[in-house]
Amino acid sequence: MITEIAQIEIKPGSEEDFEAAVSQAQTIFKRCKGWRSCELHRSVERPSRYRLLIKWETLENHVVDFRESSDFTEWRELVGPFFASSPEVEHTETVTAFSV
Repeated sequence: MITEIAQIEIKPGSEEDFEAAVSQAQTIFKRCKGWRSCELHRSVERPSRYRLLIKWETLENHVVDFRESSDFTEWRELVGPFFASSPEVEHTETVTAFSV
């Protein structure tokens, strides 16, 4: 399992609209090959900064299957207008997990 972590800076004042657009995008992600889950986190200290965590079965599901699809174009059309700058994206693999 791969976690895509995108740090996204949003134009100040557009936070509510951005959050609504991300919620609308769940229909896009649900039809993507290898997509498993999505979480949007908002910074407490910097309210215009978000981290989007998306779980993919494989790295290729994100960088090839999704990024080269019309779903990616649709996603960017939906949320792109709110970006203050290009998102910073990296991928991780879980090494250890703890929970209550």
